[in-house]
Amino acid sequence: MARKNEVNIEIDSLTNSIVNVISGEVFETEFSRVSKKEIRKTDWLFDWQKELKDKHNEVYKMTTVENKHIIQGLISLRADDRFVSVGIVENAKFNRGKDKIYLGVGGNLFAFACKLSKELGFNGYVGFIAKTALIDYYAKTLGAELALGQRMYIGEEAAEKLINQYYKIK
Repeated sequence: MARKNEVNIEIDSLTNSIVNVISGEVFETEFSRVSKKEIRKTDWLFDWQKELKDKHNEVYKMTTVENKHIIQGLISLRADDRFVSVGIVENAKFNRGKDKIYLGVGGNLFAFACKLSKELGFNGYVGFIAKTALIDYYAKTLGAELALGQRMYIGEEAAEKLINQYYKIK
């Protein structure tokens, strides 16, 4: 299992929101703050209750617009000095591995972090600590760059690409 604050999420593909693996149907997503009551420990690898107790974190759930009761993924964020920091991020268990239901959850979670960063005046900058084995993967899929050790960041240009991918102007 990943250490706290070490990102370990699969970015299976960058999609327009999330896509049902079987039908190919695209579902628009939305984000909102999550409550303790909405998270059952048995459904997640990480301890989200602990994450919610930290007053510096904001924990968001991602749902589809059509079904606001099923959480597709979770992300813990905090505003740092000049960027948004990702604490932990996780796909719902039914969106992991070869039998996942939806593609695009991981990319969507990071795009939301970039969008929030931009709204806060941080130009889309997002920082996180990656598992060593996933550094090249995040560079390729998210456009993330290595800062120091396992610390990575998504810069302004890569953030803009992610935001445009998931938040197309209608």
